Amino acid sequence: MSTLSPSLDDTAGMTVEAGDNWSTLQLLVVGLCFVVNMIDGMDVLILSYIAPTLQADLGVGADQIGVLFSAGLVGMAVGGLLIAPLADIYGRRKLILASFITATVGMILSGFVDSLGQLMVLRLFVGVGIGAVLASMAAIIAEYAPDRHRNFAVGLLYAGYPLGAIATGFAAAVAIPAFGWQAVLTGAGIISAIFVPVLIFALPESMQFLVRQGSTTSLDKLNRIRARMGQAALSGMPAAPLTASRRGVAGLFSDGRARNTLLLWTSMISGFAALWFAISWVPKLATMSGLSTEDAIYAGTSFNAGAFIGTVALGLITARLDLRRTILVFLVGAAVAMVLLGNLDLAVGATLMLAFVVGFLLQGGFNGIYPLAARIYPAEIRSTGIGWTTGIGRAGAVAGPLLGGFLIEAGVSLPIIFLTFAIPAIIGGVCAAAVRMDGAS
Repeated sequence: MSTLSPSLDDTAGMTVEAGDNWSTLQLLVVGLCFVVNMIDGMDVLILSYIAPTLQADLGVGADQIGVLFSAGLVGMAVGGLLIAPLADIYGRRKLILASFITATVGMILSGFVDSLGQLMVLRLFVGVGIGAVLASMAAIIAEYAPDRHRNFAVGLLYAGYPLGAIATGFAAAVAIPAFGWQAVLTGAGIISAIFVPVLIFALPESMQFLVRQGSTTSLDKLNRIRARMGQAALSGMPAAPLTASRRGVAGLFSDGRARNTLLLWTSMISGFAALWFAISWVPKLATMSGLSTEDAIYAGTSFNAGAFIGTVALGLITARLDLRRTILVFLVGAAVAMVLLGNLDLAVGATLMLAFVVGFLLQGGFNGIYPLAARIYPAEIRSTGIGWTTGIGRAGAVAGPLLGGFLIEAGVSLPIIFLTFAIPAIIGGVCAAAVRMDGAS
């Protein structure tokens, strides 16, 4: 039986605790969310791989493809801002399931469109579901993970995103020429649909949500969860820790959280701008630098391989070192690597390696912002806090691909384009480093 600790969020009188060590259930929760995030990474980033073929097939410019990229990101912002906070009210499990199914339906239908406008509407639809899922999964993992492993667990969740993109990149390089972009989109939706029953059967509810429900049925569910974690049953339900007036968005600015909230939002906006520029346009820019279409896809895959390893590395590093300063080092290093990528005339192998380094540092550092948000917001407003941080941050994610598309269409040189997006990477790191951890959960 695992040793209990007061590491998770204290309630008035009693606590519900994750324990010091991993149980099978806790590993299952992290594993399920990791796979969901892999699938979300496939659903979102597949657009960057089909973009060259889509552009040629529909006869549209890079600026219009940039608008298409941004449509999904606008949907993700809506999902984070408006839908994710509902998880703090109606339950994280229900919200994750509903949102994942929403994104799945949108992906399947995306393969049957015949115009850019139709695809744009469905990408918005997919984005809403994914935006809500991302925030809710981070909140539930932060609750279930042992405190000393929380940074790693939340960071590992977001490592699933680029890993899904890696698999998608290899598959897309073969599938797009053979079957076309429509079939690739539908196939991705079918893969998502296969995982829906697994989530329905295996994903548990948030313990803190059950505490707030306060019913006998909720206590029974909570005790079944505790038993699966090797913990003793509670004789009564712990008291709800926050008053209603301090929940919701207002809670993000109460109890001295306003400064941290604004810093997180700025860090997320800046980081998203740099990251989604790179995610969306690295394959296209690689072709502009002289790579073949196939090698350009592999450049995007190299970026995402670096992103996966970088995210895992940051989680391991921050088990011992300060999370905020590590984010700063990663993002400043990413800015330097981006400038080098835009200025150096490299062979294919060297280009792929530098793309790997950019992914390692840029997405690795950026993904540290999520566990940082999970640390500073208590469980009762964690979905709201992460959802609003990511939702507000999507302004940068929308602006990045849009600006990138306009710069490419205007014929701006690669060195200037990469320098333009190195600047927000530095801003993101500085703001993350300035967040205060005093009193953070």
